[in-house]
Amino acid sequence: MHLTNHKFLNKLLFLFLIIVFTSCDKELLEPVPETSISGGNAFETPERILAQVNGLYAAVKNPQFLGGRYTIYQELRADDFIMNKPNAQTGQLTWGHTVNSSTAEVENLWSSGYAAINRIHIFLEGLETAKEKISDSLYQNYRAEAFFLRGLAYFLLVQQYARPYVEDNGAGPGLPLRLGAEKSSQNNDLARSSVAAVYAQVLSDLDAAEAGLPLKYATASLNATRAHKNAAIALKTRVYLAQGAYEQVKTEAAKIVSTAAPFSAASGVAHKLEANVTAVFSGSYTGPEAVFFLPMNAQDGPGGQNALSYYFTFNPGNAEYFLNTAGTVAKPAFSPSSNDARKNLVVTQQGELWLYKYKMPSPYTDYIPVIRYAEVLLNYAEAAARTGDVAKATALLYAIRNRADASYTFAHSGLETKEALVSTILEERRIELLGEGFRVPDLLRTLQPLPGKIGNAGTSPAVQPSESRYIWPIPANELSTNTLMVPNP
Repeated sequence: MHLTNHKFLNKLLFLFLIIVFTSCDKELLEPVPETSISGGNAFETPERILAQVNGLYAAVKNPQFLGGRYTIYQELRADDFIMNKPNAQTGQLTWGHTVNSSTAEVENLWSSGYAAINRIHIFLEGLETAKEKISDSLYQNYRAEAFFLRGLAYFLLVQQYARPYVEDNGAGPGLPLRLGAEKSSQNNDLARSSVAAVYAQVLSDLDAAEAGLPLKYATASLNATRAHKNAAIALKTRVYLAQGAYEQVKTEAAKIVSTAAPFSAASGVAHKLEANVTAVFSGSYTGPEAVFFLPMNAQDGPGGQNALSYYFTFNPGNAEYFLNTAGTVAKPAFSPSSNDARKNLVVTQQGELWLYKYKMPSPYTDYIPVIRYAEVLLNYAEAAARTGDVAKATALLYAIRNRADASYTFAHSGLETKEALVSTILEERRIELLGEGFRVPDLLRTLQPLPGKIGNAGTSPAVQPSESRYIWPIPANELSTNTLMVPNP
C-alpha cells in the first residue's frame, strides 16, 4: 500500500510506538519473525533498543524511498535507459518528465522520506527516556546513527524537490525542516526553509554523526550495512560536492583516503577498491569497497516493481528499461575491443543491452549500494581538479580506471587543462556509477539539461535547467495538509 497522506503518516507513526515492529537482527541480514512490543516497553531493554535502531534502517530502505525507487527515478530521468514497456506503475511518467504533484511517485517518495525522518525523531525521543538502560557509548552510537540517516534522507529529498544549491547558493525554497517527533496532525503547518538551511542541517547531522559513530563494528556485514565514522565522512564529500564546496570535499576525503596510491582508508573500516569491480555486485556486498549498502533478503526485500533488477535486466527482471546505446555505454570502455572489466556488467539479450549490476531473481535480494569507496575517490578527484591539484586528481582518476583496465592510458588532451580534466572525471563517473542513481544529481549540481532520449516505446524531450520540470513538484497531499507550504514555481 502506498501511504501518501502526510497527516495519516504522522498518526501511523505515532501508533507505531504502540505496536512496534522489531524484525531486524543485529546484523540486519537475517531477520527473525516480527513481534509486537507495547509502547510502554519498546525501549525497556538493550535488545529492544537495538531493535528500534534496526527499524530506522528499515524505514530508510522503504521500497518507495531508498529501498529501490529513489535510485530508479534518478536513472529514469536521465538518458542512460530507454523505456521498453510503457507502464505508469513502473516509471513511465518519470521517464517522460510528465509527472505532476499528484503522480504516485512524487507523492510516495516524499511521504516515505518524511515517514523515515519522523520515525527517527520518535526513536530519538524514546532513546532519551531510556538512555540509562545502555552504556554511554551505545547511547552516543545510536544517536549518531539516527543523525546519519536523517542527514541522508533530507539530502536526497532536497535534491529531488528543490532547486540545485549551486544555482543561487541555496537561496531558493527548500523543504519543511521537521526536527521533532510528530504524533498528531496539529503541527502539519510548517513553511519551507531555504535550500541553504536544509544543507546546513544535513551537514550538522553528519558532523554529529561523525563525532558519535564508532570507527567500525565487529563484522564485515555490519561495517557494510550500519553507519560508522567513515560512512558519515564519505557522505559529507557528496554533500559538499553538490554545494560546489570543493575545498571542503578535499578536507573530508583526506580523512579516509591515503595520500598516495593504492588509495585506502587509514583508520576505521579499511576501505579500498575491490580488485575487480564486478566483485562489488557479485552477491556478498560486504567487501572493502562497501561504505554503506542497504541489505535485502527473501524476508525483507523491495518487492517486484521496486527492485532494481526488475527494472534493468531482461532476465531475471521484467525487461522494463534497457540501456541507451547513445548513452554511457557508447563510451569506448564498453566497446567489444575494450579490456575494461566494467563492460562485463552489461549483457546483450534480445538485441538490446541490459545492466547487470543488479541480477538477483525474485525475491530480488540485491543490496543497494548507497555509498561505495569508488565514489569517494571520484568526489575527491573532481574537487582536486576544480581547485587546481592536477597531480592528485589524475592519480585518483587512474586508480578508478586502472582498477577496471590496468593497461589503460588517458589521452593527454583529456588531462592537460583543468576543464579537460574535470570533463574526463565526470565521464569516468558516468562509466563507474552507471545505474547507481548518480546521473541526475550530477546533472543538477552542474546545471546541465536533463538530456532527451528516443525509443520505440516513447520519446522524452530534453529538460532545460530553467524549466519547472527540472525538479519534481511538491506533492499535492503536502500542499493540501500544510497550509504554509508553497509549490515550486
